[in-house]
Amino acid sequence: MRIAVVADVHSNLEAFEAVLQDARESGGFDVVWSLGDIVGYGPDPGACIQLLLGLPHVAIAGNHDYAATGAIGTEDFNPLAAEAARWTAAQLTLEEQVWLAALSAVQIEGEFTLAHGSLIDPVWDYLMSSEAAYEHLMRQTTPYGLVGHSHVPGVFFQTRSGAEAADPIDTPLDDQRFVANPGSVGQPRDGDPRAAYSLIDTEARRLVFRRVPYDIAITQAKMRAVGLPQYLLERLSLGR
Repeated sequence: MRIAVVADVHSNLEAFEAVLQDARESGGFDVVWSLGDIVGYGPDPGACIQLLLGLPHVAIAGNHDYAATGAIGTEDFNPLAAEAARWTAAQLTLEEQVWLAALSAVQIEGEFTLAHGSLIDPVWDYLMSSEAAYEHLMRQTTPYGLVGHSHVPGVFFQTRSGAEAADPIDTPLDDQRFVANPGSVGQPRDGDPRAAYSLIDTEARRLVFRRVPYDIAITQAKMRAVGLPQYLLERLSLGR
């Protein structure tokens, strides 16, 4: 099986379409796994949901998904994120809100545990350190884990004494347990503005991290046209 793993699409249709096209051109995929925050920040929440729903998929919820349905409040969001969350909620159909609200925070798919944040707190926790990765891995019942939320690609391998970070390039599915983040499709924050995602090949036993350029200016123009905060569109060009 070949799996396209996406996280933090954040209503960025151009980036999402570019990632799916790259996955098709890189051998194709059987299913998309979405690690939360399909909406938020960007200008096309409904279109991104419908694109995912039109594909074989597994999806879990992120904090922006739940905020768009009222399942959680926005008091813990920064002001610009809260403004975008309120705008997003107003764009969604009832059916789209119901679908988002019904998504689980954690899901197990074969050898993989899927969460948005981490197993410490699936909706809110940022898995950014070896210490946090170790705490996550102690809760992970499967050999491999996938998370999003930080918008930064990475992988942490379990060691005898804790967890160790490794470069996010090509990760074997072997006896070493790990938790990986494919990075963000719609709003990367590692200094590289290209859309990030991962491909898993369960027969070749590999997880590969990929980056894909897309037309950022189109997304920015859409955001400007609907009145989303200027900073949110500017940061797309910076990968921040």
